[in-house]
Amino acid sequence: MKAKHQRLTLIGLALLALIAAGLLAAWALRNQASYFYLPEQMASDPPAVGQAVRLGGMVQTGSLQTLADGVTIKFLVTGKGDSAVPVRFSGIVPDLFEEGSGVVAEGSIGPDGTFVASNLLAKHDENYIPRELEGMSEMQAAKVAEETTVGLQ
Repeated sequence: MKAKHQRLTLIGLALLALIAAGLLAAWALRNQASYFYLPEQMASDPPAVGQAVRLGGMVQTGSLQTLADGVTIKFLVTGKGDSAVPVRFSGIVPDLFEEGSGVVAEGSIGPDGTFVASNLLAKHDENYIPRELEGMSEMQAAKVAEETTVGLQ
């Protein structure tokens, strides 16, 4: 076999192996994908029961309830429309989580239509200030930040 044919054969085999690896990776990760839903989308076209998804929206004011076990909370997630999705979460709630704030809940829809969250991510706006820096002037906050980073170097 000529050298030119050997190179073409090797390139073809390498391309075939690369395509096979990509298809194998896509097949292995097909159940790991977590789709993002808004409350409106959840109401109009809900995912299958048990399918891992993310639900994003705002925690409806007045809907947050702590259940008797002290660890489980229930609340409603709303979007731009009138739709609201009931959510149940058991675990440690993020510090920034509160009524009227943004939230991304990771989990799945239960048989009763309640979104059972396994993880909560609290969102904040662009005006967020850490509690440690609240009430400080810009100069004071910069000094605290400088003192914090000096210890890390």
